[in-house]
Amino acid sequence: MNENETNVVEQPASIPFYVHEGEINRLERINKRFFILLLIVFFALVGTNAYWIWYESQFEDVVVTQENADGYNNYIGNDGDIINGQTDNQNPPS
Repeated sequence: MNENETNVVEQPASIPFYVHEGEINRLERINKRFFILLLIVFFALVGTNAYWIWYESQFEDVVVTQENADGYNNYIGNDGDIINGQTDNQNPPS
């Protein structure tokens, strides 16, 4: 170190109070916008979940149990479609 240099800890620059108030006001506005955005996203999530539950509750599962010794089952549904299937019987009678 030179003999002309001294160890001086510099203090941070002093800023005027009105600048500080302006910064605080700006941050408050940003926080308000983020809170409104959070509410919008939350209600959108609740709305989409409610819509999904409503959509899925429209459908019913129909289970038809048939026993056929030949090993083949045909079921004509309410809409007229024929659903072909096989029984669990792996050894049909000969």
